[in-house]
Amino acid sequence: MSVETQHLDVLQNIEFVIMQVYQERPDLIDAEVMTAIESLIRVYSAEAQGRSGASRPIRGISAQVATQVKAICELHLGRTSISDNTIQTLDEQITPKTVAEIVDCLKRIQSSIKLWTNRGGRQGYLNFIKQFFQSQ
Repeated sequence: MSVETQHLDVLQNIEFVIMQVYQERPDLIDAEVMTAIESLIRVYSAEAQGRSGASRPIRGISAQVATQVKAICELHLGRTSISDNTIQTLDEQITPKTVAEIVDCLKRIQSSIKLWTNRGGRQGYLNFIKQFFQSQ
């Protein structure tokens, strides 16, 4: 079964927070998202292998993306919860994922970034996912 089929909820949540940062910072480019995703892949891969998750610090807008994406990953790992009471039921509906599953999701996002950057330029990935988050 594909990552998209098994973990669509995680992938959508990750892309949602990436899109939130993009809406706040229209100057965000795919390379900055890639830096954030690659950093998290290193951290969670190390954790899955029982090694220290220390990685090079990232700065600027990439750090902002990494912080937001990490919060979603931690939520799906069952390590944190949503503090907003209006969406508390979401916490109860989330089946915790393994670290390996989170790494698979991050790698799928990484692959998508590469594909859409090659096809659409500096913001190809961001412009591709934007279509799925347009206001109705």
